[in-house]
Amino acid sequence: MVSICLGGLLAACTGSLTDGTNHGSDYAGSDTSQGSDAGSDTSMPTYPSAHPRIVLGSRKADLQAALAANTPAAARFKTVIDSWIGGNDLGLSAWHAALLGQLTSDPKYCAKAISVVDTMVNAAQAAIAAGTVPHAGNDSYYFVGEDIGDLALTYDWCFDSVTADQKTRWLAYANQAIWNTWNPTAATWGGTTMAWSGWATHDPSDNYYYGFLKATMLVGLAAQGEDATADQWIAQFHDTKIMSELVPTFDADLVGGGSREGTGYGVAMKNLFQLYDFWNQTTGEHLFAKTRHTRASMLAFMHQVVPTLDRIAPTGDQSRDSTASFFDYHRQYLQELVAMFPTDSLAPRAQALLAASSVPKMGQAFMAVDDFLYANSDVPATTLAGLNTTYYAPGIGELYTRSGWDTHATWVNLIAGPYTQSHAHQDQGSLMLYKDGWLSYDAGVDSHSGLRQETGAHSLVRIDNAGTPVTQVATTTSKLLALHKTDNWVYAASDLLPAYNNKAQVTKDQREVVYLLPDTVVVYDRVASPSGTSQTWQLATPVSPTISGTTATATSGHALHITRYAPAAATSSVHVMSTDSDYHSGYRLDETIAGGDQRYLHVLAIDGSVSSATSANDSTITVQLSSGHTATIAFNRDSAGATITYDGTVTNLSLAVDAMPE
Repeated sequence: MVSICLGGLLAACTGSLTDGTNHGSDYAGSDTSQGSDAGSDTSMPTYPSAHPRIVLGSRKADLQAALAANTPAAARFKTVIDSWIGGNDLGLSAWHAALLGQLTSDPKYCAKAISVVDTMVNAAQAAIAAGTVPHAGNDSYYFVGEDIGDLALTYDWCFDSVTADQKTRWLAYANQAIWNTWNPTAATWGGTTMAWSGWATHDPSDNYYYGFLKATMLVGLAAQGEDATADQWIAQFHDTKIMSELVPTFDADLVGGGSREGTGYGVAMKNLFQLYDFWNQTTGEHLFAKTRHTRASMLAFMHQVVPTLDRIAPTGDQSRDSTASFFDYHRQYLQELVAMFPTDSLAPRAQALLAASSVPKMGQAFMAVDDFLYANSDVPATTLAGLNTTYYAPGIGELYTRSGWDTHATWVNLIAGPYTQSHAHQDQGSLMLYKDGWLSYDAGVDSHSGLRQETGAHSLVRIDNAGTPVTQVATTTSKLLALHKTDNWVYAASDLLPAYNNKAQVTKDQREVVYLLPDTVVVYDRVASPSGTSQTWQLATPVSPTISGTTATATSGHALHITRYAPAAATSSVHVMSTDSDYHSGYRLDETIAGGDQRYLHVLAIDGSVSSATSANDSTITVQLSSGHTATIAFNRDSAGATITYDGTVTNLSLAVDAMPE
């Protein structure tokens, strides 16, 4: 087998079980998130000796009380399980029935769970006998967490009803699946080597990793004291993977919370958060508080949700739902974080978001268990009002700012940071705007696949060489150079050149944004590319813009007026995204000019937010807002930085990133 540390002790084990590549990259920075219980916990685990071991040693009485009181969440959960046992295919997992069996002592529930798991193990044994990889090993072991986790929880919660033969067969299968997961080049089934790639076994930022952890943790906890391998899996989960790999990676790479995979695949962190919670409820150790990433993700998530509380910022691949609509998975993600930080100042605000969201309760039957487990009735909902309206998550390179926390607020997103995951997009420098609906977005929202990663799907400056877009390069990190905020404006400056990884076709790419609250955004770009290239300033919109001279207007509930003040020689046109069959709708405003050392100066005004604007040159503009305020912004022409004069008050916008209080 392998040499592995025992006992679950902090930093007791170093190194990895197999060679592999971490698909992330380091970020040097400090976490500015608040909360004394984040990142400073010293709790240690203790392991229960009697079944049920996992979760229910601490939660059983509360969950039984909820069933006895017939709370809405408990009643729905029981109804769903009864319907499943009655023959309705609801996509449930065996552990859902096992949970109800443990809570009610009604044997029909464990009978159902055991039947499902035994059928799975029998099918796996048949596949192995036939010389093929069983389901748990399919798709680079993507299903190992789902299958083996189901097995482990049923083993634990229905222990007295599982036969001795079943226990032996189940654990033999589970142990082999877990060993194969962490030893890909030596993986075997039925004595036959069936090596696999080892994808993500050393990448805590990848969603696959959380399934690997799930199988390892749950079998270790469920079988401790009954199977000699259980202690090895506990040490592998806790010491080798969480404490020696995930925690340092998250603390270095994911400052400010969230996922580098974007919001689509990144919501899979709900699976990690559930493991944190289950571990805490089982062992008493606050594993979730070993890294500040956990709490920071609660704050980052609230900023990722748009003001109407019915969709998420659509960053990265959105394979399940290209529109990034708020779904049960997002509800679960936030519920788990609230459960882990119930006394934190953010928890009541998160509860308010959930209560007012488009998913005030789980919509899918297979998610009913999460409303039951995470009712969080002890955490009252307060209000989102009072949170800072600007948030920067440097680890994922996302800046979010909005005019307020009301549902009709304007929301702005600028992307500038790491591009290191396969589900991330070539969207460094991209700008998104939202007010009661999308005004400018990731065009993938209107695609069938939700997987449009190329620069042409985003609102940025595209560089073409010989008619082909110059691609942004993975494993690079763009930089947010400056961030400053007052009650009247937000300023951000970014350097996007690193995204092109020293390609000769791009020699400068900087974007600066001044958000004049509540409804005006000034965008300034410095882009340089050699002769023979072309540059196109892009803005992806859900409706077709109408062009009149240097102004384009896209009206979708609200009118977004896009006025170009430089470069004068650019040619404006509208690209219809549905010329590509993957798109069913969507448009893109294109302003194209030959390569060279170009400057782009635009004012984006929602409805009538700007009464007039006058440019002094290609880098300086005075904006008269309809509210009566006046802002003159003088961008440095050749280097990052600017000066803003707002109602006579002059502020030098230095190249520094201010910490944003909560």
